[in-house]
Amino acid sequence: MPPGNTTEPKLELLYPLDEFYTRAGRPLPLVATVSPEEVPQPYRRLLVHQDDMTPTLEGFHGERIDLRVLERRVQGEAYMRQVILVLRESLQLVEYGAILIHLDQFPAPAREAIVEGKKPLGTVLAEYGIRHANRPQAFLRITPDAHIRQALGLADADALYGRRNLHIGSDGRLLADILEILPPAPPAERGKSE
Repeated sequence: MPPGNTTEPKLELLYPLDEFYTRAGRPLPLVATVSPEEVPQPYRRLLVHQDDMTPTLEGFHGERIDLRVLERRVQGEAYMRQVILVLRESLQLVEYGAILIHLDQFPAPAREAIVEGKKPLGTVLAEYGIRHANRPQAFLRITPDAHIRQALGLADADALYGRRNLHIGSDGRLLADILEILPPAPPAERGKSE
């Protein structure tokens, strides 16, 4: 096959966040792919796996997680939102990201819970017993811009870590396309590895 010719679509590293940035006229932050081994702890433990992020973060922090929707867009059955995950009791912000959810792949009650926007998708999937698989596509190092720093309440940060992930239904159909970015871990948590 000639160079530049491929059957694989190019992975947009910041999708679907790039859709919100384009709409707002913001330049995209700098992003680079990193190998799983290059992701430092505790971010490696939190990102390099095939589990849902909501229960992973809840287990790590020892608290339930709530959802804050910063912005949402709906185009037919495509529901896109920019979000923050926040610990219920301490109110610590534990993830920033964007997600494209294919509403037509969910039963009506789960679809209503998703659109209501009070619970993270991982919680909705668990509550409604929706079988799925996680397929991380890339692990990322992001240089946060002013928008990401503001969303996460950060005065400053050199690099954040995240992942591009897909939720695939038991029938093989795409449920959601997700960009997950973690804030810097507090110093006491940086040594946690297990």
